Amino acid sequence: MKTLQTLSIVSTALLSNAAHLQSAENSESRPNFVIIFCDDLGYGDLSCYGNPTIHTPHIDNMACEGLKMTQFYTGAAISTPSRSSLMTGRLPVRNGMYGDRRGVLFPDSKAGLGQDEVTIAKVLQQNGYATGCVGKWHLGAFSPYLPTDHGFDFYFGIPYSNDMSPVQNKGRHAQNYPPTPLISGNKTIESEPNQGELTRRYTEQAVSFITEHKNEPFFLYFAHTFPHIPLYTNARFDGTSKRGLYGDVVQEIDWSVGEVLKTLREQGVEENTFVIFTSDNGPWLTELENGGSAAPLRDGKGTWWEGGFRVPAIIRMPGKVKPTISDEIMAGMDIFPTFLDIANIELPKGIVLDGVNQSPMLFEGKASSRNEVFYWWGSELMAVRKGSWKYYFKTIQDQYLRTVKIETPAEPLLYNIQTDISEKFNKAKDHPEIVEELIRIAEKHKQEMVIKASVCDL
Repeated sequence: MKTLQTLSIVSTALLSNAAHLQSAENSESRPNFVIIFCDDLGYGDLSCYGNPTIHTPHIDNMACEGLKMTQFYTGAAISTPSRSSLMTGRLPVRNGMYGDRRGVLFPDSKAGLGQDEVTIAKVLQQNGYATGCVGKWHLGAFSPYLPTDHGFDFYFGIPYSNDMSPVQNKGRHAQNYPPTPLISGNKTIESEPNQGELTRRYTEQAVSFITEHKNEPFFLYFAHTFPHIPLYTNARFDGTSKRGLYGDVVQEIDWSVGEVLKTLREQGVEENTFVIFTSDNGPWLTELENGGSAAPLRDGKGTWWEGGFRVPAIIRMPGKVKPTISDEIMAGMDIFPTFLDIANIELPKGIVLDGVNQSPMLFEGKASSRNEVFYWWGSELMAVRKGSWKYYFKTIQDQYLRTVKIETPAEPLLYNIQTDISEKFNKAKDHPEIVEELIRIAEKHKQEMVIKASVCDL
């Protein structure tokens, strides 16, 4: 009898150990995800995209080891709607995070991303992922709109842009705003933090999150405050670039990227972690030397010229994503369904996504699942792209937060943005059939779109 009991105990222990080993094996096989998201970084601001005076060796090395994309699009040309598109896989007009009077959320905004919207963080969290958000959020400054209300276990950062306080902005409206809060979890721990130390502090939090969760699947959304104005860095990076303060700030971000990649390697999770580095929109050109570059693209932030929507994007997953340069079309909103496919998680039921799964392109070298891009400004569709061709319904003459002048072109505007990346040569007269086709595509898209009430205009 004693022998049978002993055998039973041993058998139970072996089964328990086997279950733990199986659990650990499943955990290790589930991929980790890291999004490194810059604010107002332009298409031409990295040395691997051709910048001659800003040196970004860590990002350049990431591009050499991964997939450098030349046709990656954000969901909008400004912050709040772009970030909402990334988080939900839906166009801003569909998730409500846009505005016709106020394009982004401000400290006095009355709401944020609604609880009826499902974020990539929420889905991953519900499927056993540890989820962390570090940096700028800009989808709501108080509960129930904070990262911890939308699927993130952990948050450390500022809730909106770094210029939205009376200390940083002497504008008339900013005088009524509160000091910028630094939030940990859902509580303010500092008021008007030293912005010269933000990138360092964010990086330390990101590194700690990876280290703490290396033995379980994790999702880290690391959203830098910079190079949005006002620009700040510290003594270690001050004067290190030939591009002035803007270049110094970008080079500190490059250092931060290096620290994150080094941590993944040192913690033994590098080959099982999907990392994407990109930006929320194009550069703020009206800030002159304090803004970046979209070269060779036309214009920048706040416009639907290519420089506003097309941004740098580098994807790295050693042994799985083949090192190459890709001119396939991909959008930030595609990350939602792509991550879920990689993690073998079903898409949420009853939700209309505008993003498409890009796993075949990323891992098998197939063509993009996307051939169309829709350029919305507020609740109005301003341009449409299909394949090589882009057609404009409206143009903008003066850029974001200056004397914005939106007008209907005097004649049809059609560009082949494969052969004419800078949008200089109007081909509408040569290809009226393409103009008609793009108008048809746009009308169909608008008819199928259910536009949600604006949150930013509240």
